[in-house]
Amino acid sequence: MGRAFQNRKESMAKTSDQNAKVYSKYSREIYVCAKQGGSEPDSNLALRSLMDRAKRDQVPAHVIQKAIDKAEGGAGEDFAVARYEGYAPGNVMVIVDCLTDNPNRTFGEVRQCFVKTKSKIGTEGSVMHMFDHSAIFVFESDDEEGALEALMMADVDVTDIEHEDGKITVFAPQTEYFKAKNALQEHFEGIEFEVDEIQFVPKVMTQISGEDKEMFEKFMDMANDQDDVQNVYHNAEF
Repeated sequence: MGRAFQNRKESMAKTSDQNAKVYSKYSREIYVCAKQGGSEPDSNLALRSLMDRAKRDQVPAHVIQKAIDKAEGGAGEDFAVARYEGYAPGNVMVIVDCLTDNPNRTFGEVRQCFVKTKSKIGTEGSVMHMFDHSAIFVFESDDEEGALEALMMADVDVTDIEHEDGKITVFAPQTEYFKAKNALQEHFEGIEFEVDEIQFVPKVMTQISGEDKEMFEKFMDMANDQDDVQNVYHNAEF
C-alpha cells in the first residue's frame, strides 16, 4: 500500500509543480476549515494540520493568514464538498475532490475533463470501494517496532506500517487520524512529519503506458487546472 501511495504522490507532485493555482487551492481549503471549525489552530486541530501541510508545501505565511482572516470576517463564499468518481484513460480509477460554491458549474467542468479525454464519469460509489480512506504519516526513523508499540498502546487500529530507506510510513483509518498523530508525537520527541494527511489510497494499481499514459496525464492536467478541484486520487502506476 505504501508504494501505491508514493506512486500517487509522485504523480501529483509533477502536476502540482506545473499548477500555478496551488496557493489558491490551499487558501480555499484553509478558509473552509477555519470557517467551519474556528480560526484558532490550538482548538481546531484539522486547521492546524492543514496549516502545517501548507507550510511544508511552501505556501507563504501571508497566504495562509489571509485565508484565516477572511474566515474570521464571516463574509465570503459558502463552499461545499463535491466528489466525483469515474474511469480515466487506461481504465484508471479516479476520485476527484472539489470545494465549490456552484455545484452545477463544478460538475460541468469536471465532466469535461472526462469527456475530452474519452473517459467515463461514474455514479457515486462506482470506484470508491476500491480505495481506503486513510490517515497517512511519513517520518524519519528506524524504530518501526517502537512506532507500532506506541500506536497499539494508544489503541490505534493500524492498517499498515512500513519501514524503508530510514523512513516509517503509517496507515490508519481516517477516523483514527488525531489519535494516531498524538501517539506518534508522544513517542517520538520532536517528530517532523514528511507526510501528515488523510488520503484515498488505492487497494490495487493499474499499470498504464504509451497513449494511455499520455491521455491520462492530459486528464490530470485538465482536472488540476480547475479552480474547484482540490485533489485527484487515482490508482495509475507507470
